[in-house]
Amino acid sequence: MKHGTVHCSAMTERPIEEPADAELIARTLGGSESAFEQLARRHRPRLFQIASRYARDEHELADIAQEIFVKAYFALDKFRGDAPFEHWLSRIATRTCYDHLRSRQRKPETTFSELTEDQNGWLERCGAADSVAQEEALASAKEAKEVVALVLERLSPADRMVITLLELEDKTVEEVASLTGWSKTLVKVRAFRARKTMKRIIEGLQHE
Repeated sequence: MKHGTVHCSAMTERPIEEPADAELIARTLGGSESAFEQLARRHRPRLFQIASRYARDEHELADIAQEIFVKAYFALDKFRGDAPFEHWLSRIATRTCYDHLRSRQRKPETTFSELTEDQNGWLERCGAADSVAQEEALASAKEAKEVVALVLERLSPADRMVITLLELEDKTVEEVASLTGWSKTLVKVRAFRARKTMKRIIEGLQHE
């Protein structure tokens, strides 16, 4: 009896599927450290992205990320699976970042004279009555980002957190409430206050 030709493609090994988060969580709770390491590798990029909004340098970023993973590890038995694991982890990350901001709360004395020439020019264009100048300021993404970073450093931890989540990460009020544990009303109140504070800081820099 002749056997049919075996195609090379049929002999190609299928890629090994990685275990789902739920399986890795179960293994971790069963005592497997390697399972948690795999979970950490999978979600590290997202957690670093969250933490990078609040860290001042790479060393601080690494410290925050490590603290997030430690908290997640010891709270893993509280994960109920009613939402994706990434969402649960993001809540821990956001609240850890907030605690971190509170632990190093300070108000830098950055003045208008300490800004770079490009940053100075961006602020002047923003405050100009000329609509063309304002449009040019909006197009200067690099200077805008630098000035916003300086302004954020001068906000309180709560104000910085709510502005970062709403404006920089484009979260909804409901999402911010879920991540922070604040009520939706408190999120709205803090957002209103934070925007007024930012406006006052920018106006102060312009006048300095």
